[in-house]
Amino acid sequence: MSLKLGDVVPDFTQDSTIGPFRFHEWAGASWVVLFSHPRDFTPVCTTELGTVAALKPEFDRRGVKVVGLSVDPLDSHARWADDIATSQGHALNFPLIADGDRSVSLALDLIHPGASDTTTVRTVLVIDPAKKLRLTLTYPASTGRNFAEILRVIDSLQLTDRHKVATPADWQQGDDVIIVPSVDDDAARALFPDGWAAPLPYLRTVRQPA
Repeated sequence: MSLKLGDVVPDFTQDSTIGPFRFHEWAGASWVVLFSHPRDFTPVCTTELGTVAALKPEFDRRGVKVVGLSVDPLDSHARWADDIATSQGHALNFPLIADGDRSVSLALDLIHPGASDTTTVRTVLVIDPAKKLRLTLTYPASTGRNFAEILRVIDSLQLTDRHKVATPADWQQGDDVIIVPSVDDDAARALFPDGWAAPLPYLRTVRQPA
């Protein structure tokens, strides 16, 4: 199965550090970030899990739940959690799925035969409250993930879901946004009565809506 943007992410049940993990039930009406790891005790992933633990208040503030996944068993996860807390200064404060039979990894297309026949690639999935896949990023083993960028994308997704806008390159919270092409000028006047700038007829920028 190959998940594509807009697909509903399938439900699953698997072991985890918080007990049996029933994905749709656990996710509820929240946004979700699910990120996979090739195996436990890998140095780059150790730093990533510590970073996400430190950033968890930022995810919470956005109504986002985070969950990690590795194909190693629960007893290995427990030992890894100790290493993460000791080396990164932040204890694991979100669930870590123990996908020993690789059923979740296969269902979510996290095993790429060109990279490995047995271990998950380092992928990030952002999933909305309707359980639809909204973003996927896959990183090489040598490059740590940029979770500030993932938070930025979530900010953009949540903003553009609420308003008829898109966000330009390198957008940050509070920057100007773009009126989407499907909104004609007449409709835009009603939505954005303070007006907009139009350096090009198809590029209309406006202050970020509240």
